[in-house]
Amino acid sequence: MPVPFDQLTDIGELRGAFDALGRDLPPLPDVVFRQVDAAGVPAEWIEPTGSDPARVIFYLHGGGYVAGDPVIYRNVVTALCRASGYRALMVDYRLAPEAPFPAALDDAQRSYAWLLTQGISADHIVIIGDSAGGGLALSTLVSLRESCQPLPGAAVVLSPWTDLTLQSESHLTKVKDDPIITHKFLDMSRQHYIGTGANDTDALVSPLYADLKGLPPLLVLVGTAEVLFDDSAALVRKAREAGVDVELIKGDGMIHTWPFFIDSFPEAAKAVQSIVLRPSPRPATH
Repeated sequence: MPVPFDQLTDIGELRGAFDALGRDLPPLPDVVFRQVDAAGVPAEWIEPTGSDPARVIFYLHGGGYVAGDPVIYRNVVTALCRASGYRALMVDYRLAPEAPFPAALDDAQRSYAWLLTQGISADHIVIIGDSAGGGLALSTLVSLRESCQPLPGAAVVLSPWTDLTLQSESHLTKVKDDPIITHKFLDMSRQHYIGTGANDTDALVSPLYADLKGLPPLLVLVGTAEVLFDDSAALVRKAREAGVDVELIKGDGMIHTWPFFIDSFPEAAKAVQSIVLRPSPRPATH
């Protein structure tokens, strides 16, 4: 079962608990993990045998902006690669409190720009993020659009943290249903991430407050039993109002980031298939 991260208030212990999730993962066959410097940002290529080198999942991990690293996401991202035929670039962005906002966003933008210099067409990139990484993926898209940079062909966010004001009703109504995160954990993470130089309603901190017009096709997955359920529901409403091609998949009774628990929930494998089948990247324009 998932670790109750809300019980850990020391950053070192929290990161240790995250790291432990990947410590006992069995070796994965027929896949290469390759470290790379993406314009000064550490990242990792995940390249299963037979994957198309021209098509890339640009993955931003979760962890409340204060924990997490690519190793613990290898299994699920490899599963996404194998199901889609893509390879993946996982970004090891800087974490708070040592590097508060906008460090993670800066790293995501720099590594994405680096990816484009490697001959990868933006139309052949799908940006995917979970939890805080889902919020970071959305903030990255907004920032890229504002700076007139080429946008990925599609985006997928799993249980995204989109509103750091923590005002959603599900923070209270789902607290007994979600064994992974609570209001307490999110509040601690928020304070570390925002620091003293930002506001929780800043559009690039909380993408729910951003103008979403012009974003690529978007798939949102959220469990009905999770604390962040309302974040996703509000995101989908706002995206539709902005004219974004958006689809919402609700996992009935599912918890935070349930697609990761492939060995625990049959719904997780179905979710992985949903991720790779929809949304379809926009046709290449060149």
